[in-house]
Amino acid sequence: AMSRDTPDCGPMRRVGVLSAQLCAAESAGVGGPRGFQEVTKTLDKAEVLALRHRHTSAAQSISYANTDPLMIVRGAGARLYDESGREFLDTRNNVCHVGHAHPRVAKAVADQVALLNTNTRYLHPNLSLLAQRLAATFPKGSGLEVCFFVNSGSEANDLAMRLAFARTKSRQVVVVDHGYHGHTVQTLEISPYKFDHKGGEGQTRNVHKVPCPDTFRGPHCGPDAGERYAEYVAAACQRAEGGQVAAFIVESGMSVGGVILPPPGYLTRCYEAVRAAGGICVADEVQVGFGRFGEHFWAFEQQGVTPDVVTMGKPFGNGMPLAAVVTTKAVAEAFHNGLEYFNTFGGNPVCCAAGLAMLDVLRDEGLQENAAKVGRHLRSSLQSLAARRPLIGDIRGMGLFIGIEFVRDRQTLEPATPETSEVCARMKEEHQILMSIDGPHDNVLVMKPPMCFSSQDADTVVRALDAVLATLKYDASVSDSKVGHTPT
Repeated sequence: AMSRDTPDCGPMRRVGVLSAQLCAAESAGVGGPRGFQEVTKTLDKAEVLALRHRHTSAAQSISYANTDPLMIVRGAGARLYDESGREFLDTRNNVCHVGHAHPRVAKAVADQVALLNTNTRYLHPNLSLLAQRLAATFPKGSGLEVCFFVNSGSEANDLAMRLAFARTKSRQVVVVDHGYHGHTVQTLEISPYKFDHKGGEGQTRNVHKVPCPDTFRGPHCGPDAGERYAEYVAAACQRAEGGQVAAFIVESGMSVGGVILPPPGYLTRCYEAVRAAGGICVADEVQVGFGRFGEHFWAFEQQGVTPDVVTMGKPFGNGMPLAAVVTTKAVAEAFHNGLEYFNTFGGNPVCCAAGLAMLDVLRDEGLQENAAKVGRHLRSSLQSLAARRPLIGDIRGMGLFIGIEFVRDRQTLEPATPETSEVCARMKEEHQILMSIDGPHDNVLVMKPPMCFSSQDADTVVRALDAVLATLKYDASVSDSKVGHTPT
């Protein structure tokens, strides 16, 4: 792969020539490329990568940068296609929830953008209908009925904190280790995944971090794990300034934490402690909402609890920038203190059309039920694979949210980090299957594919994984240059 430090000057020289030709042709009013569509058709991958290196920050990573970055130009269902037409099975992109380029979503967006796109100070039926449809997905009697539409999960979680601060008059927040809630200043402060990592600014005084409820490699693995892990939350509430907290926020299924699902009873006890300390409970459903768990539309339902605030993002617009915060009237009224909340693009007619179409497809194609069925089949197949491939230490998750943790030793649980990177890279190179790596040790393959992912797709993944593991050299002497971390 081309290094940002030693860029190939050839592609950049050609890009400069093309740009000069375009400008000259437009100025002279003569033939030649007229718009960006024509220019993009002339750029090869090396030129696109050179442009990206020149004009974007190195802080913005590129997947498979240590092998061969992909240039993806088309998608359909659970497949992605590169510039040469190669087809890849996508197990990692939960953004296009009902499938890449779903025709009903694409048509809804195209039809609406051809009519109007504007802000929410004007009435429009799309926003009102979407709010009604969204509120109807929550458990009856939950009181979750007031919607704020925003553009991303980061914005949603940022707003959730503002709601909590307004409701409680406190700034004390309890967060879970390895949690990730976004990239705004506020959400970085409540994301241990970011503030504890290289380049992070560390934990602020108003944030109280509790252990991740990991029942595989954490300190509590027995039937009382939920209660034991909840004790840390109760203790954090007591340590908070004045014994009062603003909020407890946790992902209903922790993705970057390595596919961690709360053990039974965990959220019930956590919510009791937080509410006793005057705080509100926030369920971050950005990664796992909208039926991904299969058995439940919202992942928090698996714990039998009712949050005060629910945030959602990625899948809502099936690729369009649509996210939301849903809360109770009591929380929303506390926020209505005279300072207007206005979001120029949040809830615009085009993105709301995408959200409405996504919900229609999710319902009409039975994709929540598909997630439950395919998820059961996939977990069962992976468990069978683990019985003969000792590198697999744990299979966990629910529905189409699956984690495969690799370890060098099932007793010591030594993370198989380089091996996991090699597996991920070879799944792409040898089998055209895209996967992602997460977890605090970068040793968990995470699967969260489009919800149209089929049992046949699951079988394809398991066969390919078996073939890779059969020929993997997983010993400590393997050079990092060969199996270094695959950024995903």
